[in-house]
Amino acid sequence: MADEIDYKIIGDDMQLVEIELDPNEAVRAEAGAMMYMGPGIRMETSTGGGLLKGLKRAVTGESFFITSFVHEGENKGYVAFGAPYPGKIIPLDLSKFGGSFLCQKDSFLCAANGIEIEMALTKKIGAGLFGGEGFILQRLKGNGMAFVHAGGAIVEKDLAPGETIRVDTGCLTAFEETVGYDITWAGGFKNALFGGEGLVLATLSGPGKVYLQSLPFSRLADRIVAASRYMNSSQREESSGIAGIGSSALGSILGGDRSF
Repeated sequence: MADEIDYKIIGDDMQLVEIELDPNEAVRAEAGAMMYMGPGIRMETSTGGGLLKGLKRAVTGESFFITSFVHEGENKGYVAFGAPYPGKIIPLDLSKFGGSFLCQKDSFLCAANGIEIEMALTKKIGAGLFGGEGFILQRLKGNGMAFVHAGGAIVEKDLAPGETIRVDTGCLTAFEETVGYDITWAGGFKNALFGGEGLVLATLSGPGKVYLQSLPFSRLADRIVAASRYMNSSQREESSGIAGIGSSALGSILGGDRSF
């Protein structure tokens, strides 16, 4: 049974979630996510249930260790957790979704004590091989509140039975287990090779809720790496040009040219 926690989400594009805890209540979070906490909060870092659970979390992209924040004071306590990059925090009441929800790797932020983070495999080999996120997803399991993070803006879709939507694989953040997940080819050799959207798209089939993100971290990282390479190349060219001017001037001096 998960602890019943209250919360508020603060901010717009750089969000954090502040959790309010009653005495003896606790919240679990990814290592390094804590921003601040009030008096009476005690931290406990562990594997969260043994070596195997720690390894399973590591496989899903999370830290091997997980930290529990237990309120040992007499009055209400609080602890806040910040998102790792610009985006939104999605609150999930797992009791409203049959006790579980599927998320992409690295999306977990924090959850009420009693929520488990499990490894989930995609049901079809095609989705695992070409779906962009691999075979492994995260399953958040329990009957309380969990919080996941997504990049950029969030789009929430409630798919009716039989309704489908095709999305870029990196833009898929989380979805109910009732939602069918498969991959389809982008369509046409030129689209796949020159379209810039990858070889495949994720096809989601209702019924169920789906959360999409406008700025996957992979896109952000790709742009940063590309900009870094360009800047490094420009700096090397500039340094090479300066070195060439210096060498030319030194050669003129050694050669007896005093014209300058």
